[in-house]
Amino acid sequence: MANKISDIAVPVSLPFTLSLVGLIVAAISFVAGRSAGLGYNEVFITVLVGAVLAVGFAYALVSLFDTHRPAMIVSALLGALIGLSLGSLGGAVFGVIFGIIAAFMVFWVHYRQYRSGLPTYLSSNQVLWHYGFRVICGAIFVFLITPILVVIPLSFNAQDFFTFTPEMLRFDPAGYSLKHYQDFFTNNEWQRSFKNSLIIAPIATVISVSLGTLAAIGLSQSHVPARRAIMAILISPMIVPLIISATGMFFFYSDIGRFLEGTLGWNKNFVGYFKVVLAHSVLGIPFVIITVTATLVGFDRSLTRAAANMGAGPVTTFFKVQMPLILPGVISGGLFAFITSFDEVVVVLFIGSAGQKTLPWQMFTGLREQISPTILAVATILVAISIVLLTVVELLRRRSERLRGLSPG
Repeated sequence: MANKISDIAVPVSLPFTLSLVGLIVAAISFVAGRSAGLGYNEVFITVLVGAVLAVGFAYALVSLFDTHRPAMIVSALLGALIGLSLGSLGGAVFGVIFGIIAAFMVFWVHYRQYRSGLPTYLSSNQVLWHYGFRVICGAIFVFLITPILVVIPLSFNAQDFFTFTPEMLRFDPAGYSLKHYQDFFTNNEWQRSFKNSLIIAPIATVISVSLGTLAAIGLSQSHVPARRAIMAILISPMIVPLIISATGMFFFYSDIGRFLEGTLGWNKNFVGYFKVVLAHSVLGIPFVIITVTATLVGFDRSLTRAAANMGAGPVTTFFKVQMPLILPGVISGGLFAFITSFDEVVVVLFIGSAGQKTLPWQMFTGLREQISPTILAVATILVAISIVLLTVVELLRRRSERLRGLSPG
């Protein structure tokens, strides 16, 4: 007997298909109606009308077509006509997409394609949980990612608005512009804050990586006394609310700043950078410790003993033996420390001055004092940078697993 069902052409009963399609559309209509702020009576009517139309649509597709491809074509054309009848090119595009998905789902249910690739012994409840769990995860993902998906197209708005204009909804080229990005790259205030972030974040990252890596290696030794307590203290900046950490840093670094300026005669602006860099280093060290410690879990201690037996000193052993194997964890921790410093705004508000205004600080100021749409362009750029850095972290994680033998090469 085959272990998996790959191609099943035996359809389920038509009432089952129509009932399931009606329930799905009713649930979607309920969520959409409540999100639009409709009353319960209006939501009930929306759910009822949506379910009836979905059942009729599914019945027509199953009755007229034997395969999904011609049904998807007809459904896409129907969606495009409905969108165009509303006078919107964007509506036509969404109608095509929705029509294709709707027709595919109808045939996916009716011809049992939901069991394709699943073990044959799974019961109906197990299959339901298999897809229900994925729907829950998908809903959480949509909930988290939707704000980002809204910001990105708004950053190309040709008007100085934080909402979609009619031209944007019609996909009219006149409704889109790069002027907000141009303002970011030409405005002195934005460029000054961006340069400050590029100065502070890399230096803080280097300090965090250096101290965090040494701390992780030291705490990985079994003979270190009270290492659990030390580890808890070192990672406490991740746990303690940031506003509390910022308040404590304000009083601590204010005394240091007065000593450096008054006693040693350091430049005030340099002292400001010095304090912000140290504060961001403290926030980044826990991320480095955690990632490097996780990498050291699978580290073979016999390699360092073998290097010592061959005459290598501690420094040589570290750079020639340990560092190549824990490098993915070190770089991952460094990337997290960089993101933490680059996106941080609370601490720099407490201990920084106008000369150390970073990009997040400038964004905060732009929201509080002047509603500048340039913030949307900056947010999109930061999202792109974060995606690149997280992609690098994932690639390094996979490389670390391969080096430790946890995954095939």
